[in-house]
Amino acid sequence: MQVITSKDNEAIKNIRKLKEKKYRDLSNEYIVEGMKLIKEAIEEDVKIKQIIVCEDCLKEDGCAEQKFLYQIAKYDCIYVSSKIFSLLTDVVNPQGMIAVIEKRSGEEEIKYTEDIILVLDGIQDPGNLGTILRTVDSSGLSQVVLSKTSVDAYNPKVVRSTMGAIFRVKIIEAENLVATLKNIKKHKYKIVATSLSGTENIYEMDYTKKVIVIGNESKGVTKDILDISDEKVKIPMLGKTESLNAGVATGIMLYEYVRRKISEK
Repeated sequence: MQVITSKDNEAIKNIRKLKEKKYRDLSNEYIVEGMKLIKEAIEEDVKIKQIIVCEDCLKEDGCAEQKFLYQIAKYDCIYVSSKIFSLLTDVVNPQGMIAVIEKRSGEEEIKYTEDIILVLDGIQDPGNLGTILRTVDSSGLSQVVLSKTSVDAYNPKVVRSTMGAIFRVKIIEAENLVATLKNIKKHKYKIVATSLSGTENIYEMDYTKKVIVIGNESKGVTKDILDISDEKVKIPMLGKTESLNAGVATGIMLYEYVRRKISEK
């Protein structure tokens, strides 16, 4: 077994590039780190292009179970020294394993069979986006429309915080969000924008054939989107806090939708 020890190795250079969005876009690939996420990737049958294993994982008391090492052996695996692995990892206490994943094809097409389509307008925090993707997955929804001004969904921090939801939720990146929303409206959906000045609260609205727009953490939904919205809603609050974290706000709204779906059974 050959262990790569040079940072100038072509494979290593290509993997390091995937930390940057422009290279993820060019190659149509992204990276996931840790055994749990790689196991989920295998279970979800996503296309794993390569698995990078730190040599420490191969030691008798290393981080990986032998059974799992046998499982990944059918993939294209490369083995690297701990020094090289430290150049690839983004976490403080790495588990010694990284996979290069191919993005799913057909991500640009919106599915019009679900009651709710979630749209994110300028979400910037990777943790927020990861949390939102997990919430979408747990709500039984399968897609998110993301504005070009939002953080990249395949950013390593986002991917880690999705806890595997990234493999199940389709990410539709909208070059022109206003045009995308206008097209969605042609499919008989109504646009619902979250706004502190909303006249209706989320417990009064109908959750059938709705596009829910969550805005930027500090600026909210942009004016262009508000102008084409059919409804502006707010989350009622009893305390003095004026606004909620974008991930929390999304969770509250989607779980009101979940509550109603459950009550219909």
